[in-house]
Amino acid sequence: MSNNKQEKKFEFALSKENYILMAIGFGIVILGFILMIGGRSSDPNVFNEEIYGFQRITLAPMLVLAGFIFEIYAIMKKPKENK
Repeated sequence: MSNNKQEKKFEFALSKENYILMAIGFGIVILGFILMIGGRSSDPNVFNEEIYGFQRITLAPMLVLAGFIFEIYAIMKKPKENK
């Protein structure tokens, strides 16, 4: 029996650049969820209007959506071919 074993080169499905872009997109999504946190009143009998502020109602959901769109881009981006 010969000892000639073919070495299989292990390759990830995506390139390093794709994974970096996915990490950035994940950070954008997390930032959006962090911006949604808060607005709670310390006294349960008092309503806090801050829960309906621009940051929680408009900005944060737009950031989350942008992060998910960026994630799709990061997954679909074709890696550059090395010559």
